[in-house]
Amino acid sequence: MVLVYHGYTGRLAALLSGIGVEPGDRVRVVKDGEVFEGVLMPRYTVRASEDILVIKLENGYNIGIKVDERTQVSLASKKSRLERVAEPEEAVESKAKIVLLSTGGTIASKIDYETGAVVPALSTREITEWAPDLTDIAVFEAREVMRVFSEDITPSDWERLANEVYREMKRGVNGAVIAHGTDMMSYSAAALAFAIRDKPVPIVFVGSQRSSDRPSSDSILNLKGAFITASRAPIAESLIAMHASTSDDLIAVHRGVKVRKMHTSRRDAFQSINDKPIFLVNPYTSEVKQVGKILKTRDPTRTPSLEARFDDKVALVKAYPGVQNEIIDMLVDKGFHGIVIEGSGLGHISNRLLDSIKRAVESGVPVVMTSQCLFGRVNLNVYSTGRRLLEAGVIPAEDMLPEVAYVKLSWVLASKTRDIAEVRKWMLTNLEGEINYRHTLDLYPRWLYE
Repeated sequence: MVLVYHGYTGRLAALLSGIGVEPGDRVRVVKDGEVFEGVLMPRYTVRASEDILVIKLENGYNIGIKVDERTQVSLASKKSRLERVAEPEEAVESKAKIVLLSTGGTIASKIDYETGAVVPALSTREITEWAPDLTDIAVFEAREVMRVFSEDITPSDWERLANEVYREMKRGVNGAVIAHGTDMMSYSAAALAFAIRDKPVPIVFVGSQRSSDRPSSDSILNLKGAFITASRAPIAESLIAMHASTSDDLIAVHRGVKVRKMHTSRRDAFQSINDKPIFLVNPYTSEVKQVGKILKTRDPTRTPSLEARFDDKVALVKAYPGVQNEIIDMLVDKGFHGIVIEGSGLGHISNRLLDSIKRAVESGVPVVMTSQCLFGRVNLNVYSTGRRLLEAGVIPAEDMLPEVAYVKLSWVLASKTRDIAEVRKWMLTNLEGEINYRHTLDLYPRWLYE
């Protein structure tokens, strides 16, 4: 039987256990004349050889060191261990009951120090270990629903996740927190906004731009902000909680159908579009400050209903110079049930595609128009191209984000109707705040781009 010691195996596990070193203790490693000293970290890698030792250096970064027969590993000092005092039963009973569901992503990932890759290898139990003060906010259960990077999420995963959250709502939790990869998080947040109707409590998606082993990680503060929101905010909507700025000060809570990831790596990558964040949360004081409009308030007595079906035969097409009508024709011929176009400006696409779009609509395939400008709204009545698109039967999606229109159309087609006239009605009905009929000047925050 292979010896396993805090994630280490084989000879290295025997070495560490033999000298009495545990995660959190300081170790001294001498290899090829170089001396490394730092805190021993447990191993979280999915795939790794037995001889990689992981330590956290003084600068806050973790490194992996290959230990061979010439490498010397010794205990430098033991960490001081403080026992957590058990809370009185009445204090525990008064806390909100939260469920933490993990789907993968950076917030639920660790570094593979053999390959340098980020891998989805952190279990929800381990999330609890590296963020123990979450128990000061709420009583919670944590479990893994799936282990995927967000780019691998599919509509069937939305259905599975919605079923899990719905089940927890029926059990009476005060809120649900979903750890999710950031790249496609807004799609999933929109999906659950539509999939669970009459939500009694909030669903809060949370991720991190930087993994938990990095000094600049945003994972723990984002998670704390999500927990505070799920347990205390007076709202019952699908939300996203992420850093409000590049500093470790506030967490912005955005409506899940009005938010987009706007930067590849900044910690404040998520921004509300044509809307404001709903709350700013202080993760240190637990203050929840309302700065936007609440559409659906928290009501634990409300009975939720589940409508968690999504059509995976929906396509999102971007307008670009030279776009070919064969793209629309191919989607119709391949049996797709719906098409969302991310059009230019007010919602345009080349006149070359008009006949193909008209054919799609006549074939019962709804075509929905959004704008790649993001800010502002579609208006197909201004220019002749727009009016031709209206005549062809295109559905103008107001100020819906392209990805939200995609998710909503997928949900409408699977959960509501395939009748194209009824699809139009559902797409133009504001269900979860995905349409903002009134735009004020402060909804276009120029400072984001300065």
